Amino acid sequence: MFEYLEPDNRGASNLPPSPRSNPQTHPEKVRHLLYGSLAAIDCTIKILHAHGYADPNDWSDPIPVPPGGVVGTASPDMQWMVILTKTLLIEE
Repeated sequence: MFEYLEPDNRGASNLPPSPRSNPQTHPEKVRHLLYGSLAAIDCTIKILHAHGYADPNDWSDPIPVPPGGVVGTASPDMQWMVILTKTLLIEE
């Protein structure tokens, strides 16, 4: 069902290399959200980069997620969020 495309020469890319392009494909944006501690988010980003999926610089800066929706509160177990938007070629 899912086809994974090879990364470009930088190790990651928003679009797959052109030789694999199919005339019956269309680009579609996919947004990834990671929630968790800064350490967990950093580890996940490094793992995805090691697999050639996304460059660490493609992710947003960490955004604090206030507990219970209360802005201005901080705790040791504070949750954070980062966002990555990728453009993929989808087969029709």
